[in-house]
Amino acid sequence: MERDRLSTDSNLSKISLDCNAYICTIGGMEDLLTGLEDAVAALRQVWTGDDDVPAGAASELNGPQLVWALEQLGAVTRQVDGVRAQVAAEVDRESRRERGADSLAKQQGYRNAGAMIAAVTGIGLGEANRVITVGRAIAPRQALTGEPLPAKHPFVAEGVCAGRIGQLAAGLIVTMLDRVAMRSKASDRDRVEQILVERAPGLTLDQLRKLVAHCEAWLDQDGVEPTERERRDAEYLHVLERDGFLVIDGKIEISRGAAFKVAIDALVSAVFRSKRDDVTHGDDDAVRPNVPKLQAEALIHLAEHALGCKNKDLPLAGATVVVRMDLETLTEGAGLAEIDGITAPISPARARHVAAAGIIPVVLDGESEVMDWGREKRLFTRPQQLALVERDGGCAMCNLPPWMTKAHHLNWWMRDHGETDIDEGVLLCESCHHRIHDNGWEIRIGGHGVKAKVWFIPPVTVDPAQTPRLGGRARFCYTAA
Repeated sequence: MERDRLSTDSNLSKISLDCNAYICTIGGMEDLLTGLEDAVAALRQVWTGDDDVPAGAASELNGPQLVWALEQLGAVTRQVDGVRAQVAAEVDRESRRERGADSLAKQQGYRNAGAMIAAVTGIGLGEANRVITVGRAIAPRQALTGEPLPAKHPFVAEGVCAGRIGQLAAGLIVTMLDRVAMRSKASDRDRVEQILVERAPGLTLDQLRKLVAHCEAWLDQDGVEPTERERRDAEYLHVLERDGFLVIDGKIEISRGAAFKVAIDALVSAVFRSKRDDVTHGDDDAVRPNVPKLQAEALIHLAEHALGCKNKDLPLAGATVVVRMDLETLTEGAGLAEIDGITAPISPARARHVAAAGIIPVVLDGESEVMDWGREKRLFTRPQQLALVERDGGCAMCNLPPWMTKAHHLNWWMRDHGETDIDEGVLLCESCHHRIHDNGWEIRIGGHGVKAKVWFIPPVTVDPAQTPRLGGRARFCYTAA
């Protein structure tokens, strides 16, 4: 079973449903449901009816077949999410409180629409309510005059109906936009909504959550600093002795706890590096590091070092808390600042306080620092690495924080006579570095300096068209520019 034949098989043509024709209207629901049934039936036919693929034998699929199956399952799942949200919105509308005993949910023996959806579909009440929220956001509206109006969130509606984003991604976007609706301009919200829907495909939910947090902070900049004060007031640390253990529980406001997180992560990463370099252990699962245990050991290590232990050389691999903001934000106090490795942006006032506490200030692209060394140096200098952090934000491919990455030459130093310039370098974690080299990916830099963009070119085995995929800070972070 070849992927090319699968992608063009007429039996699968309905998997890529053209939901734009429906634009989330209940009038097209019957056709949409029929199309989904056909899509699922087509998947089942190929999965169980092909001579080369025994029924239910996923273990018999080769690499391209597994990728194809995963893509189609994802497409169908997103289509089902869209239908479920639309149906949930209608159930909610038919179950509104003013209908009294005629409420659809009450007629079926449920307290409200959320309880009915949760029970019938087998999901939690919280998830059912989130489905309803998405359904309301993408449902068509009607003016008092009877004139049809677009959905409350038209870009989300179009993305859900076209099967590009699922219910969970739509829920994150919709919830954030509704939360800042009274504190932001409609034009700004529309712009952010469009960008989020465009970038959501291909992002994990955690990566999208980070991007949503950046967008929310940009939309509601006045709300960042009060929130930080409230978080500082809610800080605590409990250290209790129980059954021979110290039980630690606490909360620290993110900007104040950034140094703690950087140090813990760097120490854990150092253990992973040492395990990787220890050839005597090989790939034995029994000796693979346990992250929660390593984090506990790292905390102990930091405490011992602070108390004056003999080992003064903590393996932090140059980990630094980097607070980033532009000159206008620093001088005028308007805008937002970021801390590398921390999801939520912080206020300028808090950033100045953090910088005053001893965090190393970094001036990027300044005349006082040499950004290009050519063939004079093999390893990237500290200023160059910080410049790459500014451009890539961490691992340019998967977005791991900067202290879990290394600067790599696009053109290998020995083989390709690569130069140690920031336009010839990229930050990659160990896993992505191996994936790039082992699987035939290419990296291209568009532009120059810290404002350049990183593009990953997949091999033909992944994408025959080799469509460039955006990486780095341009993909994972939101800026007004």
